[in-house]
Amino acid sequence: MTLTEKLLARAAGKARVVAGENIWVKTDVLMTHDVCGPGTIGVFKREFGKDARVWDRQRVVIIPDHYIFTADSKSNRNVDILRDFAREQSLPYFYDVIDDPSGHWKFDASKGLLRRQYGSQYAGVCHAALPQKGHTRPGEVLFGTDSHTCMAGAFNEFATGIGNTDAGFVMGTGKLLIKVPETMRFRLEGRLQPGVMAKDLILHIIGEIGFDGATYRAMQFDGPGVASLSMDDRMTVANMAIEAGGKNGIFPFDARTAEYVESRTRLNGTRSHYEPVEPDPGQSFCYELVVELDKLEPTVACHPDPGQRKRAKDMRDVRLDRAYIGSCTGGKTSDFVEFARVIRGRRVAIDTFGVPATPEIVHELQTTRWDGQTVWDIMVHAGVQMTENAGCAACLGGPVDTFGRMNTPMKCISATNRNFPGRMGHKDSQVFLASPATVAASALAGHVEDPRALVGA
Repeated sequence: MTLTEKLLARAAGKARVVAGENIWVKTDVLMTHDVCGPGTIGVFKREFGKDARVWDRQRVVIIPDHYIFTADSKSNRNVDILRDFAREQSLPYFYDVIDDPSGHWKFDASKGLLRRQYGSQYAGVCHAALPQKGHTRPGEVLFGTDSHTCMAGAFNEFATGIGNTDAGFVMGTGKLLIKVPETMRFRLEGRLQPGVMAKDLILHIIGEIGFDGATYRAMQFDGPGVASLSMDDRMTVANMAIEAGGKNGIFPFDARTAEYVESRTRLNGTRSHYEPVEPDPGQSFCYELVVELDKLEPTVACHPDPGQRKRAKDMRDVRLDRAYIGSCTGGKTSDFVEFARVIRGRRVAIDTFGVPATPEIVHELQTTRWDGQTVWDIMVHAGVQMTENAGCAACLGGPVDTFGRMNTPMKCISATNRNFPGRMGHKDSQVFLASPATVAASALAGHVEDPRALVGA
């Protein structure tokens, strides 16, 4: 069996499963957030009763992160709905925006968009917060009411997005009926060269198979090249499995996975026991592709979908209005470090926005120094508008006062994960997906630019 098949067989209590089989699986973690959480709670109460209790309060994780730093009253209200439910159910893993468990969230626009407006428990973007807070463990099943839940597959687990109705059922029973997906194998060999990042890897793969090429399939990333990828790299790759239509993305377990998971579960006091799944000899795949990492180049996904792949060096005639670095995919500490490495000592030529994924990342960027200057200050001095309010922000548009949102037609190069029309705001805007390094080089040039010359300098 493949990694996904072995994991689902265990969750179903079976010795073996095959692709296409419908099975009931036990859920290890259910995650929801402020956009889908209220709907999920509504389904749960409608179907199980207004006084029903969740199946296991230790396994429900609620992370407000999407429409947070906005004066939109309905968005603010959604966070209050989550807080009321968490208090009612005595949920230990609700990462609130405010510290008062009986309070109400209201974004204060008069304070501006750059300075922190959250309390001590706020965790930031759910997909980055889940591993940071110790909720991603090898061998487990994670369901989340967000399509990019597949990012947790970097940790050798089955992680996938589900809708509110399914999530409401899981909330009451801890189980879900799913079909075992076929598995596509992507064997990675070699290692990435300077100026080339994990984002280039996944954009290359999506360009090979198309933005629907993995529809309801598992994408298994393995081979000797995996050892050279950091956990941040693996999260970037697994995150965008959904951009090819994938049911999930998954990586093998290794010492690097163990080091990350064990340090995070100890730090946060979350469940520390886990059982990874190992690949079987003679696995059967519906598709196989070998990717030579050392031959990859900086890559851009063009409007209007993630499958429109081109090399950055072939797009220098594309003029840009905006650059953006952030989101679960491109807002990690390592993403900002590579971005800062390119722009250090230079000045951006276009409006450039930076949104760290979590408060922890904000802290790391504001305390890590190069030659006496923090990484945060390097970016600010280069003209980047950096906000301390970690969250999803303009990655998915949001209300019109969302930081970095495109409210008029424009062209933006972004380290985010999706570029369908209207994704980051105005329906006539165009989003070009690229690595943080390519975004940085392009912000400096004012047009799409290959970062390798700047990295070498």
